Amino acid sequence: MIIDNNPIHLNIDGIHVGYPGAKYGSWNPVVNGLSLQLRHGRIGCLLGPSGCGKSTVLRAICGFEPVSAGKITLDQQVVSSPELTIAPEKRRVGVVFQDYALFPHLSNAENVAFGLRHLSKPEALKKADEWLARVGLPGIGSRYPHELSGGQQQRVALARAMAPEPELLLLDEPFSNLDVDLREKLASEVREILKANGATALLVTHDQFEAFAIADDVGVMVNGQLVQWDSAYNLYHRPATRFVADFVGYGVFVPGVTQAGPSVKIEIGELPLPQSSYGLPGEVVDVLLRADDIVHDDHSPLQAEVTHKAFRGGDFLYKLKLDSGQELMAMVPSHHDHAIGEKIGIRLEVDHVITFAKNESARMTA
Repeated sequence: MIIDNNPIHLNIDGIHVGYPGAKYGSWNPVVNGLSLQLRHGRIGCLLGPSGCGKSTVLRAICGFEPVSAGKITLDQQVVSSPELTIAPEKRRVGVVFQDYALFPHLSNAENVAFGLRHLSKPEALKKADEWLARVGLPGIGSRYPHELSGGQQQRVALARAMAPEPELLLLDEPFSNLDVDLREKLASEVREILKANGATALLVTHDQFEAFAIADDVGVMVNGQLVQWDSAYNLYHRPATRFVADFVGYGVFVPGVTQAGPSVKIEIGELPLPQSSYGLPGEVVDVLLRADDIVHDDHSPLQAEVTHKAFRGGDFLYKLKLDSGQELMAMVPSHHDHAIGEKIGIRLEVDHVITFAKNESARMTA
């Protein structure tokens, strides 16, 4: 276990954010009692579906939206509370927007130098060229944004946000305008840039693979609430709620019954449970089976029909159906190219058993 002793840079304590409703005196809550902590040098991510409130959290951190309850602290200084709102320009927070917001009439170097008004123009342009080199774009300072690819424009926007050396960098859906194949690659490159510069950053996205590629800490949001703030590994293998289990990764819930083993019996086998999470025999539960819990095995007597498949490069993501009608998912190496309607052999290979009581979010994991 790695213990991070860096001080807490961003502390969000039970904030509520909302907007006036259409009717006089009405109020539309967007963020409800959200709390999280982000340490110096860490990269955090708020992950969730559209409309869950994650971008509103960023706007509150920037100072663009007031909080109606709770407080936001940057480096032990309260910057937002119901009684106090520090102006955005005094928070030393940099922002990379979804649409990059580059000025088309300015060169790339001039775009990066835009926020360096405390320096003379030659000094600002020199520093801009240094930052363009630091994000992997040396020698393009005299060119213009329209002459660059989307990924290159995103790096220019990143250089512009980081050039004033903000204490916190915020990224709002920074890769959503890029091709799917480029997103994860660029996210990994941005992570390397941020880590090399010791930056503390928080981004929002709806793409879990993008989140996992860039972030140290990931928080899953739904309906204005943060339901789990954790490592990507724990979100996948130790989800705190049924929503997190369903939202992160590929998988399905299958019915099971607890046994005296302790174990849980499902249609295609029996899985051990830890004593600490075991209830009484005969309890009906839902068991989460990830796509990587189902292994393709030509020699297995257990057969399932391929009903759908999606090519993932090195793998196929298969949707399978048992004779009972129960659906499963399996990630299978792509050299096993089976046709829709074909039956294949499968077997269970589960390292982490995740179960949920019926209609409850409490979990049990091994």
